[in-house]
Amino acid sequence: MTSAPELAVFRPATRGDAVALAELERDTNLVALAHVFPGVPYPEADVRARWERLLADPEVRVEVAGPAGRLDVYLAWDDERLRHLGVRPEKWGRGLGRQAVARAHGVRRLWVLAANDRARGLYEHLGWAPTGREQQAEWPPYPTELEYAP
Repeated sequence: MTSAPELAVFRPATRGDAVALAELERDTNLVALAHVFPGVPYPEADVRARWERLLADPEVRVEVAGPAGRLDVYLAWDDERLRHLGVRPEKWGRGLGRQAVARAHGVRRLWVLAANDRARGLYEHLGWAPTGREQQAEWPPYPTELEYAP
């Protein structure tokens, strides 16, 4: 069931958002990707460290929406690639993912887990398509990721 569109108010993320970013990514992935990583402990410290690196990288833009302590949406991109996008599961179907993708001006590619049907459906609905390139994801059990381009 799709809810009424919700307007997200994005702001640049700061280093102080690293924990909230890692928590939102965990909360989202435990619902959206449980079938991809069954029985695998969530790499909480590694994910937080990755967010800290991204927030310190001047080439990467990270934006968030929602309350500081419990974010609703995150988005990270550089001049070429959409790196990360997540929406709190309770907020799915409200247009927040679409709004986030629209903010990533100039991106020409992204990688998405082959088994992440929800994300793939969003990107395909927005006009993105698989390029035919594949790679292994960074976390065990290293599932397949597909490259998409608009």
